Amino acid sequence: MNIYQYALKLEKDSENYYNKLISKTDDIGLQTILKMLVDEEAKHFSIVEQMMKTDTCPELVKTDILKNAKNIFEKIKGKKLEFNFDLTQADFYRKAQEFEEKSHQHYLEISDKVEDKTQKNLLLKLAEEEKKHMFLLENLVEFTSRPENGLRMQNLIIWLSIKAWITK
Repeated sequence: MNIYQYALKLEKDSENYYNKLISKTDDIGLQTILKMLVDEEAKHFSIVEQMMKTDTCPELVKTDILKNAKNIFEKIKGKKLEFNFDLTQADFYRKAQEFEEKSHQHYLEISDKVEDKTQKNLLLKLAEEEKKHMFLLENLVEFTSRPENGLRMQNLIIWLSIKAWITK
């Protein structure tokens, strides 16, 4: 398996995992966040696939995933959420963080191996996108571990606002 095929596998595994998580909650807000992550992974898959097939470097459009997640967290703040998970919900998000960490590391490794500067920059941007996903999942772990803590939620909303502004 070459480096691009492995990247495709990582993206598809993450996409499938997020789809599985969507089916485990009835909360529209959390489903929306997970769908955003599914869409992000599908975009990454397409970009890597295009790089592999054509040896060209497609444009990576910046996303507002952190800003959008902040808006959703504001809507679900204070709600009692119901989940249908075999593990704790936080453990499911921790596992998703592991997927994102693998992808992040892989894109960094690939970027060291490619010589084309444009491809290198794109791979570094993909690594940064995966880092955003890790950050979002870290906050989902915090939120689901202690949803009753209103102050923690308010801090999360403020932090997502700052992070979204910084990554513009």
